Amino acid sequence: MGATKESEINKMSEIEPENNTSFYRKLANVKSEIGTISKDSTNPFYKSAYFDINQLLSHVEPLLHKNSLICLQPIEDGCVVTKIIDINTGERVISTICLGEYVDPQKLGSAITYYRRYGLQSLLALQAEDDDGNKAKDPKDKPWLNEGTKEYKNAVKHLLGSGTIAEVEKEYKLSKEVKEKLTTL
Repeated sequence: MGATKESEINKMSEIEPENNTSFYRKLANVKSEIGTISKDSTNPFYKSAYFDINQLLSHVEPLLHKNSLICLQPIEDGCVVTKIIDINTGERVISTICLGEYVDPQKLGSAITYYRRYGLQSLLALQAEDDDGNKAKDPKDKPWLNEGTKEYKNAVKHLLGSGTIAEVEKEYKLSKEVKEKLTTL
């Protein structure tokens, strides 16, 4: 992130000291009302549950609105920017996650959705297990991905969708030959 962009974000996120008490109180009210968000979606490749962005927004937005707050998530300068803004005062908190370089629009869309979800989770400090981000594993514990197996077919399906080879490598050890075949899909 360049100095100009960073300073613009810092200016936008400044909160006037005399006003911040009510803004932070509103955020605290929202956080106290959120409770537990159940995970209703499943990532078949990683066999894990998560709550999708639509469920997260449908749970959080009414609580924000009740407290005169609004959530906006525009893409600005190649970054997903999550903003929670006080409708009455304009005070705000901001989280920014910059996107990588994506040629495939489907992979870009998946990254945007993922970053929107985690940007909002981060701003509100929601407690959630990193299910589809795939917990770090000891590489020695990962199984080998072999051609002709159900797991290989799932990996191919994942890659033809919006998945990346890096995501497959988080889950499996790949031989040079298997990796070569998967990267040429």
